[in-house]
Amino acid sequence: MLVDLETLARAELALEPFRYTVVPDFIRPADARAILEDFPAIADPGLLPLEATTYGHRFGALIRELQSAEVARAFSEKFDIDLAGRPTMITVRGRCQEKDGRIHPDSEAKLVTALLYFNEHWESTGGRLRLLRSATDLNDVIAEVPPTIGTLVAFRRSDCSFHGHEKFVGVRRYVMINWMANGFAAQKELVRHRISAQVKRLFPASAGAAHA
Repeated sequence: MLVDLETLARAELALEPFRYTVVPDFIRPADARAILEDFPAIADPGLLPLEATTYGHRFGALIRELQSAEVARAFSEKFDIDLAGRPTMITVRGRCQEKDGRIHPDSEAKLVTALLYFNEHWESTGGRLRLLRSATDLNDVIAEVPPTIGTLVAFRRSDCSFHGHEKFVGVRRYVMINWMANGFAAQKELVRHRISAQVKRLFPASAGAAHA
């Protein structure tokens, strides 16, 4: 497989104030760079549904793995939640804008969130994901993760699963997979992302809200 589920299983799992894990080289470096070559070319900021992008076959192979029963089983075991048969939502980001990174815990429709980064180097202090204790203080940091290639950050959503990052403008690539509470929730979220993507294409200056 492209993803390293054994490394995920061995990775330390923090339990407080919410369950999360950080896994460097969740994708082996050579595979990660091959996938990066096939990553969608994204000119605009914001999260995009896969259908709004064009990508190569190695990126497509990664997406199929992330949606597999084997990956769902591995994340189920890691986070002690049954994800078997749960619908998944996959979105991608290629660029950040100044308003991105605001603190949020994710919506209740999401059970587990996993972010997989594809940036060769990261020198900026901005754009590093911060897992937080507070809904109001970006400096109340539990962990800070540079979005470097092959790195996975995953957490079980809760009312206190706060995260965000300092401002960054420029290329910041990742894939986000969410295991959703139900199919209706997944479709509702995807419709929101589709509308947002269409608005950004028509009115670039109004590009919208940001997440992880």
